[in-house]
Amino acid sequence: MKVLARVPATSANLGAGFDCFGLALDLCNDATVDTDATPGVSWQGEGANELPTDGSDAISRAIRFLADEAGVPLPAFALAGENRIPLARGLGSSAAATVAGLALADALLGLSSSTTDLVGLAARLERHPDNVAAAVLGGFTIAYGEGVVRLEPADTLAPVVLVPREARLATSEARAILPETVTRADAVFNVARAAVAVVAFTADPSLLPEALKDVLHQPYRLPLVPESQELFSRLRSAGVPVCVSGAGPTLLAFETAGRRVPDVGQGWLVLTPGVRRTGVETRILG
Repeated sequence: MKVLARVPATSANLGAGFDCFGLALDLCNDATVDTDATPGVSWQGEGANELPTDGSDAISRAIRFLADEAGVPLPAFALAGENRIPLARGLGSSAAATVAGLALADALLGLSSSTTDLVGLAARLERHPDNVAAAVLGGFTIAYGEGVVRLEPADTLAPVVLVPREARLATSEARAILPETVTRADAVFNVARAAVAVVAFTADPSLLPEALKDVLHQPYRLPLVPESQELFSRLRSAGVPVCVSGAGPTLLAFETAGRRVPDVGQGWLVLTPGVRRTGVETRILG
């Protein structure tokens, strides 16, 4: 049996929606398991020379996790990954791997899990429900406690992904820099912008310049990567809506008819993937 899973990159937080908001991007990793091939793990694309090939990778771990949860024997398999999502850049590469593994195991074992089940399982493994919700469901998602809401993104959303070619930032480092407590004024600031952001992402992107403002995480994380901080300030000054993608260092900007992202120089990978309205997809290949 041969099964393919395609799972999108995701951008979480999206300004004021810290640990809540997620947006699926049409930049996808493909992962294939084949029970008739010689067991092993191989990679192409992003991380091909650094990801483990001994079965300790996130996809393999997620496959084994679901088999154990279901109490179903797992056949031997070959895993082949084709990665397009940059690693450790704030684009949900870890969430994508976890969701891919769960989706592959679900199809391989014939479990027919619901999307709600997949989100819950992925959140247990990944501990970032904002990313996994968007990876499973696509579109614009809001994670709250044990619940998730998916909303249809506005047709005119035009994301531009700005990835620093050299800088990386571990989520653990970006989270460790955050203060343990916030002021009431800062909490109110973010609550208001998060409410506006729901309207901006689903109905009126003209609100994004204000909706993407945040005082809970971006001011602390941006200084960790000076090139991201400098570009962030430059885009804001030019009137381009921009936020830190996930924990960074990638930036997520949005173009409008009157505001385009300027030339950002050779140190950046510039992607225009569009919004992905569907989440993880699996297909039986044989």
